[in-house]
Amino acid sequence: MFCETARNIKILVAYDGTDFFGWQRQGEGQNSRTVQGVIEDALEKLHKGPVALTGSGRPDTGGHAAAQAANFYTSIRSMEAGRFVPAMNSLLPHDIRVLQAEETRRDFHARFDARLRTYRYYFIINRNALPWELRYAWRLGRQPDIRLLNEYAGLFRGEMDCTTFAGSGDKSKSRNRYIAGASFFIERDHLVFEISANAFLRKMVRSVAGTFIHYAERGAPPELLRDVIACGDRGLAGPTLPPQGLFLWKVDYYRD
Repeated sequence: MFCETARNIKILVAYDGTDFFGWQRQGEGQNSRTVQGVIEDALEKLHKGPVALTGSGRPDTGGHAAAQAANFYTSIRSMEAGRFVPAMNSLLPHDIRVLQAEETRRDFHARFDARLRTYRYYFIINRNALPWELRYAWRLGRQPDIRLLNEYAGLFRGEMDCTTFAGSGDKSKSRNRYIAGASFFIERDHLVFEISANAFLRKMVRSVAGTFIHYAERGAPPELLRDVIACGDRGLAGPTLPPQGLFLWKVDYYRD
């Protein structure tokens, strides 16, 4: 525990999640490589002692992050906040980069203060995948009807019971989530699914995206998807897509 004079540092982190066993550090006696664990190891070297890192969430194992927020308390007074970027990156492996560091208010909490989390899922369509792309996108055999996909996505908005899309083992006390918006769009030669919510259930983004693709390939009307979303029956959802196309894209806060 740091003293009252400890500074609270907020960082933004990008990582390639392929070779990590998710974000959260594992318990004693477990040797799985995690993003939180690797960053805490780097912080321990800087501080010559343990430092706890709080993340904005726990993205799916095998997924990536373009800008995941986190915070830690530091007893180092002589280093400007921005200097933590090169200092930490010099100690981190190539598949994690600290993008930004700033001092924030003492009671800032990367998880509990988050207002919205935005995820993206990337698809390769209408072509063969280049070898390196398969770590970061999922290849579809053909291009789905984007207009129909966006009709489905338009149904996914507001306060909703998201039980239909909860992954096995989800332990959430409530499965209600506030969905700020969802859409499909083309970015260069990729199809992208983007969704923003206050929080997500386990594997929820991949389940939603997989369900929309599954029903679009069958030309299902939006009215059917409305019933699937509302029914709370996991058996009516489509397949959960693999994690490699998933990115935690950004995290928005009420105040920093």
